[in-house]
Amino acid sequence: MTKLVSWNVNGLRSCIGKGFWDFFKEVDADIFCVQETKLQEGQLELEIEGYEHYWNYAVKKGYSGTAIFTKIKPVSSSCGIGIEEHDNEGRVITLEFEEFFLVNVYTPNSKRELERLEYRMKWEDDFREYLKQLEQTKPVIICGDMNVAHQEIDLKNPRSNKRSAGFTMEEREKFSQLLEHGFVDTFRMLYPDKTGAYTWWSYMFKSREKNAGWRIDYFCVSGALKDRIEAAEIYSDTMGSDHCPVGLTIKCE
Repeated sequence: MTKLVSWNVNGLRSCIGKGFWDFFKEVDADIFCVQETKLQEGQLELEIEGYEHYWNYAVKKGYSGTAIFTKIKPVSSSCGIGIEEHDNEGRVITLEFEEFFLVNVYTPNSKRELERLEYRMKWEDDFREYLKQLEQTKPVIICGDMNVAHQEIDLKNPRSNKRSAGFTMEEREKFSQLLEHGFVDTFRMLYPDKTGAYTWWSYMFKSREKNAGWRIDYFCVSGALKDRIEAAEIYSDTMGSDHCPVGLTIKCE
């Protein structure tokens, strides 16, 4: 079995002060992915016994960023998706393992007033094409903050959020296209009707206390891997960020 965990930490240094290591040690993942590290190289020195580190930093200070900590040594690693306009925000790390590619992603937010929606649409198409290219070699596992609640079941208040970033028809359709191209939303595969399963809550209006949240953090896998999924989890009781971690356990051959 291989146990993977993904967490948008909303600032790794901040999250470390709010219990990050407690959860990290307790969950004991083979591969642990984080998004929104908000770090530049050299700002945080980490030595985690038994884990290798991989980092992708945004050019802009204090913004975005991704990292992976892994017990399993990868065959290869890369940052970005090979398109310059997308690759200066530290949003993607790909590790190649013997049986699959792992892609850790922090998808761009369309922002208030949807000012970045047009860019987001181009990102989605280019990112999906990148995944399909990887898939020609071996199956792919995607994890991270994908910044979309795919269905009405995936957020508390769908009616009032029809044109909110993360729940526009455009963004939802791009996620549908990913699934149509053969990827599987692991949590929904195992729990197709489960309500109240969220991974992000606004800091306002006591949203987390009321569980008025959104499910925007995912593990998606190539269809070739779906029969090897053992568990898909949402660690909703884990604090330290406005997101909670999500997990995937998969059988290895």
